[in-house]
Amino acid sequence: MQNFETLLRGSAKAHGHLCPGQVVGVRMAMLGCDLIGLDEPKNLPQIKKIIVYVEMDRCATDAISFVTGVKLGRRSLKFVDNGIMAATFVNLDTQKAFRIVSTEESRDLAAVYAPEIIDKSQQQLEGYKRMSIEDLFTIEEVFVDVPACDMPGPTRFKAVCARCHTVVRDKREVLKNNEILCRPCAVGTYYQPVRKKGRKDVSENSPVVF
Repeated sequence: MQNFETLLRGSAKAHGHLCPGQVVGVRMAMLGCDLIGLDEPKNLPQIKKIIVYVEMDRCATDAISFVTGVKLGRRSLKFVDNGIMAATFVNLDTQKAFRIVSTEESRDLAAVYAPEIIDKSQQQLEGYKRMSIEDLFTIEEVFVDVPACDMPGPTRFKAVCARCHTVVRDKREVLKNNEILCRPCAVGTYYQPVRKKGRKDVSENSPVVF
């Protein structure tokens, strides 16, 4: 694996800017890979051995993806929307897994590690670089039972929604009232259809035609 400064520069370039979250994410990813015994996670054969569960959609996630090579499209990056600055690194070969959490105390400790810097953001950025692993993170060895439908590789599971007939992949269907449904039909959607103006003949349940 490349050294920290090289990875940080590459991560910042890929992300679009350098920020404290990039420092945390790069250090978290380097530590996670070390703990599960992978030193070249972006390259074959190790790229097929790693899954990372991230618990936040913030800058650190981009850094973790850059360092490890995990991606949503490869099904090796899993997003668990907990709102916690944490990630779990899994070695699929050995089943070793570690959950790493960024401590809240590290924000205040940045002033201790970089007292000469006045700007808060820059102080955190430099402080997180210098901070000990023990002050920056809490680490817990865990076990992750990765189901077959979540594994990288070609689609092996498909179902068809009984209402809208959409194909649902990777066991994301919902069984409700003895019907196999897609999640939008079962629990609703994050979006609302925009109806075309002037179409008075469109009923409440009719599909919208553009």
